[in-house]
Amino acid sequence: MSLPYGSATVEAVLFDLDDVLVPFESPAAWQWAWRPQGPVLGERRVRAAIRRSLKRWDRRRWKGVTGREPPVDLVALHAHLTESLTDVAGHALPDAESQAVVRRMLHPAGEVERFPDVAPALARLNAAGVRWGIATELPSESATWLLRRVGIDPARLLVTGEIPHPLPDREAFRAAVARFDLPPASVAFVGDLFWSDAHAASRAGLPALLLDRHDAWPKVQGGRVTSLDRLESALAAGDSPTSVEGSGEVSTE
Repeated sequence: MSLPYGSATVEAVLFDLDDVLVPFESPAAWQWAWRPQGPVLGERRVRAAIRRSLKRWDRRRWKGVTGREPPVDLVALHAHLTESLTDVAGHALPDAESQAVVRRMLHPAGEVERFPDVAPALARLNAAGVRWGIATELPSESATWLLRRVGIDPARLLVTGEIPHPLPDREAFRAAVARFDLPPASVAFVGDLFWSDAHAASRAGLPALLLDRHDAWPKVQGGRVTSLDRLESALAAGDSPTSVEGSGEVSTE
């Protein structure tokens, strides 16, 4: 089965994992990782820090795609989370404390938040007979744990952060698409970052949709949604996410 995509169709959907299917950088996650016993972190301040963090990571990943910096890997992800923690805390933490917090972010315990739009969206795809899978730059252990905690079969994982060329490298998208045994143009990618998810997927030949849960890219036009409730209608429109002039983002090439 397939879904409309503009004047064409897509036969499968490839989802990013963190902050698309499962909350990852969220106020609750940072609270648990850094201040599990309190005091309670200011949600408004932490959400602003998360938006800044996402934009930094998006720029860093895209520079790796375009060759201006080395491609990102699990070491780069660890460095990114360390920098994000400094922003969340408002100051640099001692190295030992910082490393412990980042380890907890990558290896969470206890309850995991759920996005209320995920289960219905996946159920609709299953009912329509549309295949779907998951790609992530997270370590497979972290990704598997998160998926099990929210009731998603880890067998849906197609690529993780351990592969030789992890997301957002073109080879990672192609490796995931190959698992469907479909051409890239038949697999739509849903990610939460503008350049290094949506544009990187397009660069690899996949139709792309930006799921902007944190409202980090309000100036992006076309192909942008804030909830998976609009997954099918956004795909049917067939629009690629496009930055408007003055968005302040990095160049696409």
